[in-house]
Amino acid sequence: MKHPSFAMVLSLILAPVLLVPCEAADPPAPKGFVHVEDRVPGIVIDLKYATADNFVGKPIDGYLAARPMLTWTAANALRAVQTDLNRFGLGLKLFDAYRPRRAVLDFMRWVGDPGDLATKPTHYPNVPKNQLFRREYIADHSSHSRGSTVDVTIVALSDRQPPRELDMGSDFDFFDELSWPENPGPSAQQRANRALLRFVMEQHGFKPYEQEWWHFTLKKEPFPETEFDFPVE
Repeated sequence: MKHPSFAMVLSLILAPVLLVPCEAADPPAPKGFVHVEDRVPGIVIDLKYATADNFVGKPIDGYLAARPMLTWTAANALRAVQTDLNRFGLGLKLFDAYRPRRAVLDFMRWVGDPGDLATKPTHYPNVPKNQLFRREYIADHSSHSRGSTVDVTIVALSDRQPPRELDMGSDFDFFDELSWPENPGPSAQQRANRALLRFVMEQHGFKPYEQEWWHFTLKKEPFPETEFDFPVE
């Protein structure tokens, strides 16, 4: 039997190897995160960024399902808010919770496209698109990515389906001074509704954002310096 030569063996060893590229797997949700509906009974979920019903006009990167997540600590605080509101025939509706870092980058790409103005009439009619970042309606880093920030409103619980939202004087993600919690423009009832939301959220450890009546961050958040990028699913 003829044995292979040293040169032949060496050529086989040094032959280029065909590498098949593969996509990196998404990181799993870290310990300490839970799905909101598992911790907050009866909460109404309307996760806008998992749909095209948002200021970008398409589902956002990282939102693979309408199953919002929060840190266990934030979810428990939100549960306490829900319990208080339920005593008065009210409850919470959630628009957003944990937001992957890749979603924030998706927002920034949209801001950088001056030709895409499809949602301007509904979401920012009075603000030039190139001013949204400067006026801090959209940021390149989001507290949502730390897992303890929520966008919420109050709904009246009744036989009506879906439950009716209390009138807050502007819609969610309406980028305008009208959405500032202290803006005097809304009616007395609308301002009272905002005050109720703020009061009950603050009672359970959340702090408001002064440019969006719907936005609250847990004061004692467990990951104050960490931005996560696992998908919502």
